[in-house]
Amino acid sequence: MRTTDTMESTTDLAVAAPAVRLRLAAVVLAGGSGTRLWPLSRKHFPKQLIDVIGGDTLLQTTARRLAGLVEGGGAMGEVAPIIVCGEAHRFMTAQQLAEAGVAARIVVEPAGRNTAPALTLAALLACAEGEDCILVAMPADHVIADNGAFQQAVLRAAGFAEQGAMVTLGVPPTRADTGFGYIRLGASLDDAARRIDAFVEKPAAELAAKYVASGEYWWNSGIFVVRASTWLRTLQQLQPAMHAACADAFATGRSEGAVFHPHAAAFAAVPSDSIDYAVMEQLARADGVPGVVVPLDAGWSDLGSWDAVWDAIDKDGEGNAARGRVLFEGATSCYAHSEGRLVACVGTTNVIVVETADAVLVVDRSHVQGVKGLVERIARQQGTEADSHRKVQRPWGCYDSLDTGERFQVKHIVVRPGAKLSLQRHHHRAEHWTVVRGTALVTRGEEQFLLSENESTYIPIGTTHRLENPGKLPLEIIEVQSGAYLGEDDIVRIEDTYGRCA
Repeated sequence: MRTTDTMESTTDLAVAAPAVRLRLAAVVLAGGSGTRLWPLSRKHFPKQLIDVIGGDTLLQTTARRLAGLVEGGGAMGEVAPIIVCGEAHRFMTAQQLAEAGVAARIVVEPAGRNTAPALTLAALLACAEGEDCILVAMPADHVIADNGAFQQAVLRAAGFAEQGAMVTLGVPPTRADTGFGYIRLGASLDDAARRIDAFVEKPAAELAAKYVASGEYWWNSGIFVVRASTWLRTLQQLQPAMHAACADAFATGRSEGAVFHPHAAAFAAVPSDSIDYAVMEQLARADGVPGVVVPLDAGWSDLGSWDAVWDAIDKDGEGNAARGRVLFEGATSCYAHSEGRLVACVGTTNVIVVETADAVLVVDRSHVQGVKGLVERIARQQGTEADSHRKVQRPWGCYDSLDTGERFQVKHIVVRPGAKLSLQRHHHRAEHWTVVRGTALVTRGEEQFLLSENESTYIPIGTTHRLENPGKLPLEIIEVQSGAYLGEDDIVRIEDTYGRCA
């Protein structure tokens, strides 16, 4: 068990948080992988980009979580959200935000460095734009059932943050859960908020039961509320190497419209650590920065397992929950998810079934934490199912691998209107394209021509080529690859709209 020394501070805080004057900005931490929700979540398509509960994706929902926030009759949530994500997911992130109508700023991490550097980049961006706003840092993969209650908790937290406090939203526990970190409560500040006495790592079952029974521990939600300037000043005190490396990577970075790229080489020197470990657990060493926890009673879940998904959605009279084509017959307390095929559960109890195009998961609800180890085993065996779905998203659209065999592969390719693939060539394969819907603009060597529905063309090995969609509707083609090697790494990009040539 890891605890911290008391976090009482000599800084005076108002007993009740005053009205907030600074504007608020959502900081969405979207760099996770979520392997426990395999096979729906994959390395290259993590859970924040998936519609897990029903409706929007978790990323879209989180990015809009502060929309409409008001205090004293004035709108507080006007500052554009800041989304921090990895290079591998930046195009899907931008596409989903655009589809949701969210005008966000995106910070693209060249490499994963955990949540403390991610929040630091967001704070540097906010301050560089002249806005010492209050940052509301939220993981992109959580669910909150009552957004109104969430916003009220954020406003209470923002009042303390404006006074210079580091604030965490704590969830009053409903069960002795061993999957969450806990916060030990200190002195009362008002009828709800408390000083933070200590952070406690995920406990064993017996200890978790004692925590819940005592009434002096809340779950750590991983949601933090802090002024941008307070975060940067405190990080400089507690983690000077991290602050310096982040500041260097930010100062030498570059902007592409609403997307900011920290300098890759400078960012590689940034130490990896979480907000909790790097700062929140060290506040006793910081000058005049109190730690405060505000209760969040809004139906929060971190969706850390399929059992949490079952718990978060509506169930029938037998305790069953389903998504997609699912039938239950004499089943109780089950969850089934179908991406296409019919899933039928007969006489089952406490079982999770998740079906995708290339994998099926069947797991007892009491063993869902073992899914992470299963995915690691698939990765060690070099199974593609650990990394990607059969349908792979690309900046220009997507492709679905329909069939593969010795020396051939068949793909269904969809290109969004106005989008185009990179100008490229292959050393080991030829390609045959047949248009099944829309119009294709094809570059082949020195030629450029249009293909309509039911027309086809051939791309010989080594020939420079490009596929574009000049129309207003999605372009769909069937591609047949043939050759000695068909891997995705047999692509030499000569020119690319999305900056992937490097």
